Amino acid sequence: MSSEDASLYAQLERIFHEPKRLAIVSSLAGSARGKTFVQLKEECDLTDGNLSRHLKALSDDGIVDQAKAFVGMKPQTTARLTSAGRTRFLQYLDTLEQVLNRAGDALSSAARELEDVAGKAWPIPETA
Repeated sequence: MSSEDASLYAQLERIFHEPKRLAIVSSLAGSARGKTFVQLKEECDLTDGNLSRHLKALSDDGIVDQAKAFVGMKPQTTARLTSAGRTRFLQYLDTLEQVLNRAGDALSSAARELEDVAGKAWPIPETA
């Protein structure tokens, strides 16, 4: 692995890389007004506790804002991406795209190498 590859991988923010957080942030990215706790819970297939834990981690890192209000007599939590969170998520997606493109290129190169050696005899290892 080249130092350029290692540097690229280091740019992938772990906060986004966890699958359920990726689902939450992806869902919020499409909604400027944010989404309610119930909407996120259903869309991301999470339990109350799991969603709460992930929203707290995202909030603590400045990616998500949460607002609590009463609608009628019921409490309602709404989450939305912060401006900084949106910027960081876009950077994450750009970096992830670069990583995936490199992986695709590497797989294509490896496939070509395999095709080149497909008809050639493999050396038989010597036994002791």
